[in-house]
Amino acid sequence: MQVRHLFAGAVLLAAVLAAGSVAGRADAPAAGGHRVQRPVALVYRGPAACDGCPEAAADMLARQRQHFIIRYIGPRERLRFSAQALRGAALFVLPGGGNNVQQAWRDLRDDPGFSPALVRDYVRAGGRYLGICMGGYLAGSTGGNGGLRLLPGDSAGYVGSPGADVPTTGDTLVRMIWLGGRRPRLRTMYFQDGPYFQLSDPRTDPQARAAVVLARYRSAGHPIAIMIVPYGRGRVAVSGPHPEATPGWYTASGLRSYYAADIDIGNTLIAALMAKR
Repeated sequence: MQVRHLFAGAVLLAAVLAAGSVAGRADAPAAGGHRVQRPVALVYRGPAACDGCPEAAADMLARQRQHFIIRYIGPRERLRFSAQALRGAALFVLPGGGNNVQQAWRDLRDDPGFSPALVRDYVRAGGRYLGICMGGYLAGSTGGNGGLRLLPGDSAGYVGSPGADVPTTGDTLVRMIWLGGRRPRLRTMYFQDGPYFQLSDPRTDPQARAAVVLARYRSAGHPIAIMIVPYGRGRVAVSGPHPEATPGWYTASGLRSYYAADIDIGNTLIAALMAKR
């Protein structure tokens, strides 16, 4: 791949960030008795998510300049899936899950308030979707067996793909080409059997043509690791690696910590996702 193609993601990202931030907010008190508008972020917490993944995603959101009001949504939460619940949110996050994507999909579909159309309608109307690992897999069509179908293309497992440099489905590290800065550079992130993303032909698919690629894996062809695509009036961000990984995740897996890099990558990803067009 030529270097000028790698720089394209950084150029597109700069254009997105220059546009500002998105609405979809709730009133919150501020100094002097005034009311300020803060965006509401809904984080899925339920059987489709892995232990600790929703909380880690919420912690990542709590660091953002948008000052999100963070609420959990799921079958055992006070807030349940409905058009009204999603309509009041600026962002919906589907975090990491277990090793079985099809089981995670079944767990979501078993929630009586959930439907793929509900999420698609929410994003199409201007909402934002962030899918991390399992949430990235399910943003596609899971090989034609379900999924939210938000992507111009599909998702697939990186481990076992042609030339993949990650040999294990267990907790590990992945090196990738980061395009979210002024120039491409290698970055290391926490990884656990995450997806890569396949775009449809940009010559015929406007959604694929408008994709902003923030990171690519290092294997042959540099498959997409992190990207943002439009969907209707909204936007979809997906990540194979884990930008929300906590220091404890690294320690528990006996891995060298790249937590500081996670913070930087997560901040860039969310700022671009929430920016106006």
